[in-house]
Amino acid sequence: QVQLVESGGGLVQPGGSLRLSCAATGSTDSLYAMGWYRQAPGKERELVSVITNAGSTTSADSMKDRFSISMDNAKNTVYLQMNNLQPEDTGVYYCHVDLLKPPYDYWGQGTQVTVSS
Repeated sequence: QVQLVESGGGLVQPGGSLRLSCAATGSTDSLYAMGWYRQAPGKERELVSVITNAGSTTSADSMKDRFSISMDNAKNTVYLQMNNLQPEDTGVYYCHVDLLKPPYDYWGQGTQVTVSS
């Protein structure tokens, strides 16, 4: 079992910044990637950014100029720095981890990000 603890969501004004954190604990020996997805109201969940424990990243084109992902391998913690947030960034942000053995992945419970004036 892997437990994910997310933090850092909240309410921010347009143009503001937030930093999300997600710490993985438990059976993390085969963990090789962590990342963030988001789901806006009425829309499907979409990729924000993923990083492997080797440092390779994959990010959505629409966000890569404003969002930055990083990972502390020693702490099995992934961070998402979000700058110049806009109302369309509003949604629930979910942490996700990839493992090399079953069940191969886990999802966090999600943290709400609301961008509004």
